[in-house]
Amino acid sequence: MPDLHRCRMAVLHACRVAGPHPRRVADVHQFRLVLGFTLVEIMIVLAISGVLVSALVPLSELAVQRGRERELRAALRDIRTALDNYKRAWDDGRLARNVGESGYPPSLEILVEGAVDTRAADRRRIYLLRRIPRDPFADPALPAAATWGRRSYDSPPDSPAEGRDVFDVYSRAAGSGLNGLPYRQW
Repeated sequence: MPDLHRCRMAVLHACRVAGPHPRRVADVHQFRLVLGFTLVEIMIVLAISGVLVSALVPLSELAVQRGRERELRAALRDIRTALDNYKRAWDDGRLARNVGESGYPPSLEILVEGAVDTRAADRRRIYLLRRIPRDPFADPALPAAATWGRRSYDSPPDSPAEGRDVFDVYSRAAGSGLNGLPYRQW
């Protein structure tokens, strides 16, 4: 019995000298090593993880929407720049002129297929786009050109309508951007 008492006292002294260990319970009467996590600790970790995940989900959705809006801005800029370049080439006499035309292309596809340069001796084509960018908010099954709403030169800006030419394009997507403007008005 004295050996057992001396052993307990040595363990107690070692704990006091080394400081308490978070996973060791020691007192004069017992010494045991605690292994694993308690149910309370696991529940606290799960609750904290749930709060963090619920905060990250809206942020990831916001990042996805920002990315799609960035794609939409870039696609609109590319198409509108190509439309303006087509009109500039028509104004410069590089494209065939017909009476009653506005100078804008009859379709978006002509920007990719190219128009004949009337000033070039070899009648080469003027290509303004490599491909028609698609509206990132549109149905992926549609062809790229069909994802855009088209406004003709003859239609008023507040009620765009298709016509003989393509003066401008707009997104057909419902909803508004993070800036508060409907995608249709971008």
